[in-house]
Amino acid sequence: MGAPTGPRLGPHLAAAPGVGAAAQRFAHVETWVFDLDNTLYPPHSDLWPKIDDRMTVYMCHLFGLDGLSTRALQKYYYLRHGTTLKGLVDEYGLDPAPFLDFVHDIDRSSLAPDAGLAAAVAALPGRRLILTNGTRDHALRTCEQLGLADLFEDVFDIVAANLLPKPHPDAYEAFFDRHGVDPARAAMFEDIPRNLLAPHARGMVTTLVVPAEGARDHRDPWETARERPPHVDFVTDDLAAFLAALRGGA
Repeated sequence: MGAPTGPRLGPHLAAAPGVGAAAQRFAHVETWVFDLDNTLYPPHSDLWPKIDDRMTVYMCHLFGLDGLSTRALQKYYYLRHGTTLKGLVDEYGLDPAPFLDFVHDIDRSSLAPDAGLAAAVAALPGRRLILTNGTRDHALRTCEQLGLADLFEDVFDIVAANLLPKPHPDAYEAFFDRHGVDPARAAMFEDIPRNLLAPHARGMVTTLVVPAEGARDHRDPWETARERPPHVDFVTDDLAAFLAALRGGA
């Protein structure tokens, strides 16, 4: 196979700038920030459905409800509070630690190591960080499975954010403060469009990572976009190729 020529875009997002423009837009970037779930691994992976299902199981035991009722309540909290956990903490005073441990206790063996992504991330100049609404342990275990271990300086997780999730602007401000990140010299890669609103407003270069055309997408409809929002600078359905092409065009 030849060297990647740039990101592949679905037809509904094809208006995003191409990799030639991207190489120039990323030239000033000193800090590369990545979401974890459905970004560093593709949305068609079965990892997120496993986590999502375990949230339902946990809540079924917590409330004594049937699966369908619990699922509806779970998604209600997610939409209203940013994460299901935040809703449970705010409305019921739930201890977050057992919940987080339970929902992230999943089998990751179905996730294949991604040598291309590892090489592309390793080649990025400057700092590399993960910003996730999941847990630090989940991020580290998932990166280990992907072959990305030791490629990131640190993980800023939902616990470090004091349970305040993306897309809340204060979650990003806490991340900037903790790690000394200048958002005007940083880039953010994320699979949920609304989670790029605050980064874009603070001057970060934003890239939306979408499923490959025709691939199964387990995410909920409100987590996706059919058109490229104005706060999204670039779109790719192949993160490894996108990053590699940036370095090739630099």
